[in-house]
Amino acid sequence: MRIKTKDDRRERIQLRQRKRLSGTAERPRLTVFRSVTHIYAQIIDDLSGRTLVSASSVEPSLKAAFTSDVRGGNVKGAAAVGQAIATRSIEKGITRVVFDRAGFLYHGRIRAVADAARKAGLEF
Repeated sequence: MRIKTKDDRRERIQLRQRKRLSGTAERPRLTVFRSVTHIYAQIIDDLSGRTLVSASSVEPSLKAAFTSDVRGGNVKGAAAVGQAIATRSIEKGITRVVFDRAGFLYHGRIRAVADAARKAGLEF
């Protein structure tokens, strides 16, 4: 696989990480994807291949809660998505997860999702 673009590089890093990371029923995988304007988070059980919980900045329920300075494309919006994914997963009885940054650097919005989820009660 030749690296021609930044997306190629990210996919290569993601494949390298996914060799080591996997979500189980006891400890599912929290994966985060960021685009330029939005951020998405899912909690996945890889053994059954099911998404257990999801949250994103596209959802009308989260968008309604955003103030004027909070968007899906900034750190405050990412923190709101992290808070939402943590509260939804705790409601379903999931408290421990494995964090998958999906090839993105652990910085900025990815870190904001992780920190907000930890603050809301998720362990990883």
